[in-house]
Amino acid sequence: MPRKTAKEIFEEKTNKKFDTVNSPPHYTLRDGVECIDYIKQVLTKEEFKGYCHGNVIKYQHRHQYKGNPVEDMEKAKWYLEKMIETMKEIRK
Repeated sequence: MPRKTAKEIFEEKTNKKFDTVNSPPHYTLRDGVECIDYIKQVLTKEEFKGYCHGNVIKYQHRHQYKGNPVEDMEKAKWYLEKMIETMKEIRK
């Protein structure tokens, strides 16, 4: 019998779909707080906007060099959406 992948083990233990774009399990702290939420808490809105912008640039740049270009562009889109949300919060 073949060994189970990390994805299969995660899905069995959590009854959740493994999602490397929207909620990668390796970015969730032991108490259930996602790393992105912690980062947002400790940065100002302007700093968080810059953090998101940097990640958009990173994923757009590297998509052509890594093994899964579509996933990298989905990650760029995810960070772009977080950046836009933050810009709307700043304008309130």
